[in-house]
Parts: sequence; C-alpha cells; structure tokens
Amino acid sequence: MNCKTVLGICLLAATFCSCQQKTASPVAVEAPVSLNPLMDNEGKPVNFGDPFMLRASDGRYYMYGTSESGSNDYCCYSSDDMVNWKNEGVCFAPEADCWAVDCFWAPEVYEIDGKFYMLHSANWRENPTNEGENFRIGVAVSDKPTGPFRPLMNRPIFDPGYPIIDANLLVAEDGRLYLYYSRCCYKHAVESELSEKLRAEGKADAIEESWIYGVEIEKDFSGAIGEPVMLLCPPSKLDDPQTAWESQSALSGEAQRRWTEGSFIFRHDDTYYMMYSSNFYGGPYYAVGYATSKNPLGPFTKSADNPVLQRNNDKGGEVFCTGHNMVLQDGDKMYCVYHAHTNYTDSLTQAIYGNARRIAFIDEMEITPEGKLVVHGPTTK
Repeated sequence: MNCKTVLGICLLAATFCSCQQKTASPVAVEAPVSLNPLMDNEGKPVNFGDPFMLRASDGRYYMYGTSESGSNDYCCYSSDDMVNWKNEGVCFAPEADCWAVDCFWAPEVYEIDGKFYMLHSANWRENPTNEGENFRIGVAVSDKPTGPFRPLMNRPIFDPGYPIIDANLLVAEDGRLYLYYSRCCYKHAVESELSEKLRAEGKADAIEESWIYGVEIEKDFSGAIGEPVMLLCPPSKLDDPQTAWESQSALSGEAQRRWTEGSFIFRHDDTYYMMYSSNFYGGPYYAVGYATSKNPLGPFTKSADNPVLQRNNDKGGEVFCTGHNMVLQDGDKMYCVYHAHTNYTDSLTQAIYGNARRIAFIDEMEITPEGKLVVHGPTTK
C-alpha cells in the first residue's frame, strides 16, 4: 500500500448512518467528509462499475456493482462505518440453467419484508434471432444481503421486445413497485437534427439512442402492469440546451450513439427526482443530469442546471468518466454514489489487476430550498 492509499483511507473524519429513502426512516447524524476513491480493508480500490449501496436493517452498509473483472457474477462489500470495506466475495453466480448467459451488469439490492431482492441485467438465453445485444432484467432473492442470491424465477421479469439494462426500483408510499430501465442503443437509430448534421458532414450514417422507460410491476416481480412509458431521451433539436452535454460522445466522434441510462429515482417532498447518465460510459464525457416530475411515471422535465456531476480533470481536477450513480439519503443529508476514473486509480488498478478499472466514489449532495439538485463533487480526498 502506498502513501497516497494510506492517506486516503485515513481522511474520513466522521462516520454516519444513512437510510434508503424507499424502505427506511431517516436517522439524523453528522455528515462525513468524502473519501475518494473508496478502498477495501486491504487497501485495494473498490473496483465497481454502476455501484449501489444499501443500508440494511441490521445497521450495516452493503455495496454491489458491475464486476470489472469480466466475470459473470456479483460481489458484495460490507462496512460498519463506510470507511472500512470488507470484500464479502461472490454473492450471486449464475447456475448452468440460468435464464441469463453473460454480461451481468448493474445489480441493485432492495430489502423488502425481510427479504433482499437483487435486480440486474444480463443477456437472455432465449435468442432465436441471434441478436448481438439481447439484454433483459431479472430478479434474484436472498435471506441475507451478502447472499447467496438465487433467481426468483428462471426468466426475465418481462419482455418489452427490445434489449434493456440498468434496472432501478421505486417502492412507492402506497406499496406499488415501479421499475425503471434503459432501452439499449442497439438497432435503435433515431432521426434528429444532430443525426442530420453528422450525416451531412460524413461523420455518421445514423445515431442510435438509448431511452429511459418506467413501468409498474407486480409486487411479486412476476411481470409488468400495463405498458412501459418512455420518460427520458436525448434532445432532438440542436438548440436544445441539453444537446451540448448529452451529445459529446457523438459530436466528438467517440461513438455513433447517444445514451440516456443508469437512472435512479427518489422522492423529495412532493417531487420525484430522476438522475441519469449520458455519453459513453468508458469515455471522459460520461456525466450525470436529472429531471423532475410530480408523478412516478412522469412526465419528467430535465433541469436547466445539467449536468450536475461531470469530469473535472479538464479544469485542474483529477476525476473523469463520472456516472451511473445512486443516492443514499439521511434525513436532510444526501450522498451521491457513482463510479469514476482518475489517473491515479487507473495506475493503481493497472498495477494490481493488469487493467484500468472503474472505482466507486461518494460525494455529498443536496436539494436546495428552491428545489435544485446539487452534487458537491467530484472530489478526491
């Protein structure tokens, strides 16, 4: 462990107890100083993409995410104080007859009525037309937050007829369950003023897009109730104020796609806030914005303050590729959990694992009295 790693682990000045807004009551405690990047108790970075944290009813914190090793399983970390993270090992591994075959991504775990439910996306085994992307969303269940998680049923929750990823769940106050997901860019070319511009300039034949949808689901996760509703998509007009930041990957030539993905929804007062990520997840422009609505299924209006979390290495900072976040709430205190890269963490994971990996970060955030969502990051402390 080098000096910078030791220093990073020692810098968190206060511990705290946070609560998931969906199932737990707020506990008022002192806010922490950020610790970034997050490290385990062996001094290794918590190399998760799409990180998700749960404060379970046992008072401990649990963290899950997309494996950066390329394996088809999910690991779990636990902590009593959010400073010292213990690697609990594999909490979910697909069996030979699992409904999914590979690309196990973006797990989120919810504690409901004493059980732990893991939503995740993966490539569906049923693929008669041999699609290159055949992602669907499934659910696994366990009696413990550390697993083992087993599929609740040997099929996806439902089939919308196109590939979907990045499951997110809202447990409403009336007990209803709402599932949010991102339709993949795959074979989803969309005409817009941007696609016309890039085609005229000879830079792209078409621009594929991912869109965020929401749908109510059965309380036993057995299927959808009604039809999914499209909630967020990239702007169609070049003069839309969201175009500049949401289209950087396409405008720069990094990709012939525009992403709206990694949604996370929560309620504050009488307003639903949906955070989302845009641009290529592996590139420097990956960033987070948000939209608001008075109803869980919209319509949602994007904030004029977007993006609210983005790279700072072009402004003297260290962090880039910030995205796919979730939110921990603690009374009137809020925390943004996301993945990112820095040159330091890339060199560290390169030395340990042989390749640069996404690392889990956490920063304070707030909703101002005017209703604006502000993330105080990205930081490295």
